[in-house]
Amino acid sequence: MGAMFLRADMRAADGFEAWRHAVRQSRACEVSTDREDVFRGSMRRLQLGPVTLLRSSFSGLRITSTAAMARRADPEVYHVTLLLKGSFALTRGAEPTQVFTPGHLHVVDDSSPFDLRAFASGTVPPSDQRVDAIGLDFPVSLLPWSPDQLRAVQGRGFTGGEGAAGVLAEHLLSLDRRGPELGAVAAPHVGTAVVNLVAGWLAQELAAEGALSQEARLGALAASIRGFIQRNLHDPQLSPSMVAAAHHISLSYLHRVFGQQSKGETVAAWIRGQRLEKARRDLSDPTLRALPVHAVAARWGIPRASDFSRSFRAAYGLSPLEYRMRELLNAGGGG
Repeated sequence: MGAMFLRADMRAADGFEAWRHAVRQSRACEVSTDREDVFRGSMRRLQLGPVTLLRSSFSGLRITSTAAMARRADPEVYHVTLLLKGSFALTRGAEPTQVFTPGHLHVVDDSSPFDLRAFASGTVPPSDQRVDAIGLDFPVSLLPWSPDQLRAVQGRGFTGGEGAAGVLAEHLLSLDRRGPELGAVAAPHVGTAVVNLVAGWLAQELAAEGALSQEARLGALAASIRGFIQRNLHDPQLSPSMVAAAHHISLSYLHRVFGQQSKGETVAAWIRGQRLEKARRDLSDPTLRALPVHAVAARWGIPRASDFSRSFRAAYGLSPLEYRMRELLNAGGGG
């Protein structure tokens, strides 16, 4: 599925009603503003499999959820937000108010009442003042922790310019720019990759808080390892040694943790399987039909065509070229 767009960019009160409806599609809440008559806002929704990317720009407003709304909300969804312009003041239940400024990342679910006040930037003329943000909504089940385990970091602001948070922030900005170009084949895979980055970020924050049990720490480390591998499949030098060095652990510890968390599969086998799967996906994509088979292999870190052909046939029962011809024929209705 490609990008789906929703825009509300008007100065009349009925324009704000359209915006209110759009926000309430993603969470159970009430939306209000002091100046409905001059409200301006735009929202872009991009579906990446089970993951939704939201790019919004709007005048100042207030979003609230009561205890009754929280009980009716879907607690199985996380909301990650990167603030780009303006400021947020977020109060969740009886917790202290948190203030977020541009560059801050935060994550919440809908299990607690909240009061979010969004203030537009005051450094430009009032007619141009905006709050800009990128949001990410996805099922709780895509992370290796429950909402209770994430309680220590929910609703807090983290600077998106450092460590794993910085990597995630950069990826969200890139996805905001290039996401609309994604086709139906690539979009779900990109959604999986961005959730892996979220997992890496949260693993780092939870470890710093001492909020993880040993079992959860191992799960978080395995999630971070998988995310790192996914982001570096294009690199022919990607290897278990490189993965271990990136995580500051020994090679033997990497193999032990990954084997425990992956039902005995080795790191090298998982890298190989992911590369072949990405290549298989590209070979079945009609928009890439002009890309030579050896170039498909190279873009996923397999520079030797003979190695690729042998491994692909062992995994899928056909040579890469045979597979491509079959898939393209089927896609064209000729099969």
